[in-house]
Amino acid sequence: MSEPAAAAGTGQRPAPIVTTLDEAPLKVRQLLGAAGPVAGGTSGGDGARAMVVGVTGPVGAGKSTLALRLSGCIVGTDHYLPDYDRTPEHLRDLPESADLARLVADVSSLRLGRAASVPEWSFHEHRRVGERMIEAPRPARAGWTPLVVVEGLFALHPAVRPALDLCVYVEAGPAVRWARWERLEQTGVRGWGVEYARAFFDSVAEPTFARYAAGYRAAADVLVVNDAGAGGA
Repeated sequence: MSEPAAAAGTGQRPAPIVTTLDEAPLKVRQLLGAAGPVAGGTSGGDGARAMVVGVTGPVGAGKSTLALRLSGCIVGTDHYLPDYDRTPEHLRDLPESADLARLVADVSSLRLGRAASVPEWSFHEHRRVGERMIEAPRPARAGWTPLVVVEGLFALHPAVRPALDLCVYVEAGPAVRWARWERLEQTGVRGWGVEYARAFFDSVAEPTFARYAAGYRAAADVLVVNDAGAGGA
């Protein structure tokens, strides 16, 4: 899909719709409904080809929380990361180190109603540990277009955007985002521990995403402000 048309008479993209995490799923559905069905092709669900929503934002912004509220068919860009033990630390979160061509191919299969075998990346081992099947999306309700959600740090990268129908950027302040990540580390979900995670947050995650944040934010059709104390990762 090509980039959205420039605002009439300005030569610029229209400003994104600004919303909250709670209101975002409805806003996304409204925008996709206004855009009409995707032309051509069918899915195994309701006869309409699926639509694809990209959701990005910095670590701890609430990307995964929003993705779960949008669809059960989620492709996480984290699973296309390189094996950390083969990649210098400062390169690990760069989109150039991820297999974005594979990501686009897998998303394209799901859009067409085909199940996709996708990589499985372990946050405890920090490497690819196998493959798993993602079934083609089905409509959440009768008459709704099925959605595929691409979620993660690279979801709005220029290499991925042609595969998207709608771009969503989720943002929150760094203190709020670190507090969310810290809670995850305290539960052992990521397996790093708070001290190492804090160092990675400050020295790698934040400056690396900052290189691309302005471009991702500028590409967004929807801007989700998620500075509430809760709101997930």
